[in-house]
Amino acid sequence: MKPLPDIRTAEIAGKTVLVRADLNVPLKNGMVADATRIVRFAPTVRDLLARGAKVVVMTHLGRPDGDANPIYSVRPVTGTLSSEVGREVVFVPDCVGPTAEKAAKHHQDGKVLLLENLRFHKGEEANSRNFALRLSVNGDLFVNDAFSCAHRAHASTHAIAHIMPAYAGPSLLAEVAALTAALDAPEKPVAALVGGSKVSSKIRVLKNLIGRMDHLIIGGGMANTFLAASGYRVGRSVHEPDCVSIARDIMEAAAANGCRILLPSDVTVARMFEAEALATTVPVAAIPDEAMALDVGPRTVAEIKHVLNACRTLLWNGPLGAFEMRPFGDATFTVARHAAALSKAGQLATIAGGGDTAAALSLAGVADQITYLSTAGGAFLEWLEGCRLPGIEVLRKRVEHSETV
Repeated sequence: MKPLPDIRTAEIAGKTVLVRADLNVPLKNGMVADATRIVRFAPTVRDLLARGAKVVVMTHLGRPDGDANPIYSVRPVTGTLSSEVGREVVFVPDCVGPTAEKAAKHHQDGKVLLLENLRFHKGEEANSRNFALRLSVNGDLFVNDAFSCAHRAHASTHAIAHIMPAYAGPSLLAEVAALTAALDAPEKPVAALVGGSKVSSKIRVLKNLIGRMDHLIIGGGMANTFLAASGYRVGRSVHEPDCVSIARDIMEAAAANGCRILLPSDVTVARMFEAEALATTVPVAAIPDEAMALDVGPRTVAEIKHVLNACRTLLWNGPLGAFEMRPFGDATFTVARHAAALSKAGQLATIAGGGDTAAALSLAGVADQITYLSTAGGAFLEWLEGCRLPGIEVLRKRVEHSETV
């Protein structure tokens, strides 16, 4: 696989660098409610400034569908980004046209420009070359530092890379390195823990992983579908009867590939899905018809720990149970803390991603203690599926082109 062009090796002093970030953060009462993505992006800006570049940042926020809806303005991001970067961030009320061009032309050293929401223009999601051209006049070099947007061929991640000198940023490179280490060249034995509610949403992920993993640990609601495929009665548990045959096919393919699938041996069940519901632990062969399996049990947790103790790499996507509601997060939190302890001791490289996974690790208090936690959603899943991401591939092609000229 060709390497990506690294902005850290480029000469940028005196140049204006147009950076695609993903600052699509949640807002509450006009304030940033979770600054994780901003905190992770800020070092990129600080490094560019320290190397003598002027920095123009472009991002999207929400889904305004091509309309300039003030609800989705990125203006509220300005203060938090400024605090994290340690420099003044100037908000520009458009990302193309005279307003943006004037701001970029008169950009002062030491300040950072933050352009208004890219998705206020239909050309962004249409991957319009014309829109990309209008964006390109805001800088001399283009940097994609938004891995979480790389699975979409949009103007600010794809078309623009055909127009300007294009590079990958540090955050994007770190994400690619972590996922490559987990999937393409992991230190073995390697395990994947895949949870969530539906098998149907992760069929391609599972099919790709069984050819790469030594162990596949399945939890969450999707485990109930696998239990049904194994002949167990799952009562009122969330499962997908239409995917039972698919689950059987996956188990057969895993066996053929030497991948051991670990399903729950016991589960925590309740008759009501509500906080502090009366819950009991039962073997998977004894799930009551009127009950729901909402978490895996302590015996299963012990089996998972045993697997992780013998592994060198863990890829984690999805919780083991309904972790948002007590007491159905116990298994997820216990396994998270165990994986974090192994990672801290240098015994296990833990690469995790997905919104629910990040939230669960945060609630467990170990989000900053594992090897790598991805903030990407769709891009992370598509990488796990084995897909080529347009925003990544266009940068690789720039490397190939430069090698042939």
